[in-house]
Amino acid sequence: MRIAVVNNFYPPRVGGSAHMAESLAKGYVERGHDVLVITAEYPGAPDEETVDGVRIVRLPAARLPKTTLAVNFDITFATRPSLPRRLRALLGDFRPDVIHQHGQFFDLTWATGLWARKHDVPVLLSVHTRLESPKKHYQAVFSTLDACLVAPILRRYKPVHVVMDALMEDYIKRKYRRGVSGTVDIPVGLDVEWTRGGDPDGVREKLGVGSAPMILSVGHVIPLRDRVTLVEAMPKVLEQVPDAKLVVVGGVYYDAFLSRAKELGVMDSIITTGAVPKAEVPDYLAAADVECHSLQGIGFGTACLESLAAGVPGVAAITEDHFGEIKIVDRMHLHLVPKNSPGPVAERLVEALKNPEESRKMARAGAAIVDEHFAMKAVIDKHLEVLESLAG
Repeated sequence: MRIAVVNNFYPPRVGGSAHMAESLAKGYVERGHDVLVITAEYPGAPDEETVDGVRIVRLPAARLPKTTLAVNFDITFATRPSLPRRLRALLGDFRPDVIHQHGQFFDLTWATGLWARKHDVPVLLSVHTRLESPKKHYQAVFSTLDACLVAPILRRYKPVHVVMDALMEDYIKRKYRRGVSGTVDIPVGLDVEWTRGGDPDGVREKLGVGSAPMILSVGHVIPLRDRVTLVEAMPKVLEQVPDAKLVVVGGVYYDAFLSRAKELGVMDSIITTGAVPKAEVPDYLAAADVECHSLQGIGFGTACLESLAAGVPGVAAITEDHFGEIKIVDRMHLHLVPKNSPGPVAERLVEALKNPEESRKMARAGAAIVDEHFAMKAVIDKHLEVLESLAG
């Protein structure tokens, strides 16, 4: 097959959807398919290159100014007068059998979707992020964008949607039901071996934490993963484990947690690294005693699964049936807590830190779940099964 992979985000830009798109694109090539990646330009990356058999074309793009509405995220859009002509040339020459899009609210998704409709090419759309915010006025804006911009465009070409978990399934049904020609259940995938074998000593030396108990929190800090509940749990954690350190690894695009830490007097126990290269993440995972960042009931994403795959004990606000038939059982695979609940979070963090042997045993069971259901090989196979069906 000839598969066009479309995502405004693609490495060297970091982020869950960027790395997922890259892993799938490389996996498609390894299975013998031709792949063209269409993405937005990124500082320091060439306009066109071929990496591991994947042809990558980065189109000229404008970066949105960092605002609180965009949670200070580096979002780029490629819309300009030349875009339709460039896409006609690229896709017309490549002649894709199917298009795999990532992200429902990007202009490259919309533009390639409309091209696909005109040329009768089937489309698979992976929705990685829900347009939601805990702030009511921002949520009103996001709901309007979903209803007045995203949903009408999706209705014009009706892609098949990838459903990654129960929360995403509900979101797609509520927001885009008239723009969906079908859904397929495929969980987020990851390279499980990549997460393992990191160097803990180097990270601990760099952070200056020595042998102190380390609570790791991986992923960009945005309103939907604001770390406020985690910070509010820290006073009780420090009562039981006074030398514990909270290490936040990721870009800080929303800093309410730091203000809250100052109010609670726990700033001395918090370290922020900013965004780090993906290659360094396994080192942080190896150094951690427990990982915790998804506490607002909004899902269990790639960073959570990578931590679980690495055998790091975790605390998260999800239900046991979050992945449908794939059950994540409390205290068997993971510490499950109610959303936005500092007390239970503190109790489970202390439990993980004070009972390392039992915690690691639980984490090994969690890693086995990831190996069985979320390994990239199985996820690539499932995607290709769907893409071949669409192309046929």
